[in-house]
Amino acid sequence: MGMDSGVNISNVDAPYGGKSAFTQLEHNIVAGYLITAGVISLASNIVVLLMFVKFKELRTPTNFIIINLAFTDIGVAGIGYPMSAASDIHGSWKFGYAGCQIYAALNIFFGMASIGLLTVVAIDRYLSICRPHIGEKMTVRSYSLLILAAWLNAVFWCSMPIVGWAGYAPDPTGATCTINWRQNDASFISYTMAVIAVNFVVPLCVMFYCYYSVSITVRRYKASNCLDCINMDWSDQMDVTKMSIVMIVMFLVAWSPYSMVCLWASFSDPKTIPAPMAIIAPLFAKSSTFYNPCIYVIANKKFRRAITGMIRCQTRQRITINTQVPMTISQQPLTQ
Repeated sequence: MGMDSGVNISNVDAPYGGKSAFTQLEHNIVAGYLITAGVISLASNIVVLLMFVKFKELRTPTNFIIINLAFTDIGVAGIGYPMSAASDIHGSWKFGYAGCQIYAALNIFFGMASIGLLTVVAIDRYLSICRPHIGEKMTVRSYSLLILAAWLNAVFWCSMPIVGWAGYAPDPTGATCTINWRQNDASFISYTMAVIAVNFVVPLCVMFYCYYSVSITVRRYKASNCLDCINMDWSDQMDVTKMSIVMIVMFLVAWSPYSMVCLWASFSDPKTIPAPMAIIAPLFAKSSTFYNPCIYVIANKKFRRAITGMIRCQTRQRITINTQVPMTISQQPLTQ
């Protein structure tokens, strides 16, 4: 998910098909990583989507957001990884100017959409647990509007470099395209600062507030021994909440190094960025496309049961994953 690999570590031009700052062996290693990560990401996220198709009990509003997240991962793995891997094998960017613009824009698009959707998940958890009277009033249309807002925000930020706010170009490896770090001017700096503020700092503040409020609310209910008196599948709510928190923590782990490199390129000489950091940070960020499915299975009992049911080709889906405890409106299947 997200802004793609490559940060300028020098001011040496790396034109389309031009000389790369990397050796062919280094390109081949990166290509091997991209191919492996791409196959794992595509396969695991497609399994997640099939799981939602097969088990209608999983089609809750929260999980509808998860479905959209899976599409962002599939977008990067299905479009970004193959183009970048093919260029690494080739030794330089092989899809020309138009391909570079499309590739970089799509990676920015899916990255911004991911952070937006994770923010929507946090808001959903907050409303479901801390403000159930509001959560119960949330409709399919309400969730659809929140999800649409995340996608439209992504469209805005990925299109700005195309129309002239910053720009897209190959990086010094020559095998991938991203924001043009060589143009370390006011346009690039203002764009980078705006992206980090709107798509990193603000979402993090919202998420922190939401999950801090959730933890306080849960503690209060536990202290008053009131969990059983709430009309809620509390175990399921906690599963979903824990899964959401782990997803956000992992997103931060993946993207923080890349954000630091962005800031470094903005406020210091890009030539001073260590070469290992310049390549490892963006490749590390790419891992965000294949760990989400692992988190779904590890942190959510219903997902585990659904995956097991799919593997065993069970036909009694409802018995496999359903729970006898009433659910709040926000956790009802999306069938209306």
